[in-house]
Amino acid sequence: MAVLSEHLAGFWKTGHRGTLLTSLLYFDFCFAIWVLHGAMAPFISEEFNLSSSETGLLLSVPVFAGALFRVPLGFLAQYIGRKNTAQINMALVVAGLLLSLLLTDSYAGMMLLGMFLGLGGASFGVALALGSGWYPPQHKGLAMGIAGAGNSGAVVAVLLAPPLAKAIGWEYVYVLAAIPMVLGMVVMQVFAKEPPDREANHNLRDYLKVLVDRDVWIFNLMYMVTFGGYIGLTSFLPTLFHSHYKIAKEAVGQYSAAIIVMASVLRILGGGIADRVGGLRMLAVVSVIVIVATVAAATLPSSPWVMVAVLIVCFSAMGAGNGAVFQLVPLRFPRNTVIASSLVGEVGGLGGAMLPIAMGVGRDVQGSYAPGFLAGTLLTVGVIVALFFVARHWTKTWVGAGGKAISNEMTSTPTAYPTR
Repeated sequence: MAVLSEHLAGFWKTGHRGTLLTSLLYFDFCFAIWVLHGAMAPFISEEFNLSSSETGLLLSVPVFAGALFRVPLGFLAQYIGRKNTAQINMALVVAGLLLSLLLTDSYAGMMLLGMFLGLGGASFGVALALGSGWYPPQHKGLAMGIAGAGNSGAVVAVLLAPPLAKAIGWEYVYVLAAIPMVLGMVVMQVFAKEPPDREANHNLRDYLKVLVDRDVWIFNLMYMVTFGGYIGLTSFLPTLFHSHYKIAKEAVGQYSAAIIVMASVLRILGGGIADRVGGLRMLAVVSVIVIVATVAAATLPSSPWVMVAVLIVCFSAMGAGNGAVFQLVPLRFPRNTVIASSLVGEVGGLGGAMLPIAMGVGRDVQGSYAPGFLAGTLLTVGVIVALFFVARHWTKTWVGAGGKAISNEMTSTPTAYPTR
């Protein structure tokens, strides 16, 4: 505990707090928008009389779009800066939300609106690289954990959107959601500063090399579990509690909120602990926990509160795993962090897009949501196998014991990380 306190004290003496906290707010608002379809799913399903498979497909669209748009935003950030890219990202989301009333009258329109919501999820790589760009390697994990804790925006969505939908009509919630996005743009402009670690080489060919790097694809697998599982389940939680446990549409957020909060909290702690004990050690532990929790969830406990308890454990482990993955990524790719983070987010997030579909199809075909949970179990087993094969090589080349940062890890041109 004393070591961790010492680490935190050192962390707050470096970096740029305004940029870090603004990045958190940016991602928080964007994440709330990203999961709006999930929060509103019980209302939408009732409005259009959707089957479980159709609901799952609808919920997969924002997740898929969020993953798809991450790499383009990452490339854009290299050329115009992360702060400017974040502003463009939020402006596009606002435009989609203001157009929502033209799209909410049909299932096809809702699918198209889901693409706009996905732009919120695409903020991930930019937000993390913006927030952590002012921090030295030994504090990257915690900085990324704080910026990445913006996934707590899902709590805002699941708690506020269903009661608002009940009070004013679900179609108008999307328009109201533009207000915090505009606020986020103002705060970003005033308080954020472009980090000093912007990559100097803007040769597109060099960035494309990251796409074929083996280590990136191993990170993708890890991220499919730690974040893909999180976002897929987050989007589906309101449907799960309404459809399987018969919770009222406007009350589903009360069951989902605690689950989502734990993932956000553990993401911060996971990044900080990974800085101290190593991301590889963290990932091995949380993978075992995820396996046990997903198998338990697949039994679909009769009490909704037992399911809440199981999913709190599962989401906590995935949140800590998120922090561990993004403690490792900037250490492996110190000069291509934005592109690597965006790619890992894109491909890893695609796993999350498949989860709502698996849940819905499982319900329609087998009458149970268990296949969706068990798909996560199998994927997590793959992570443990991958760790077994790569851990020794990684700790002999670019990272220290257990996945901790090597003090001189930042090579070639040094970056000035200011102290406060």
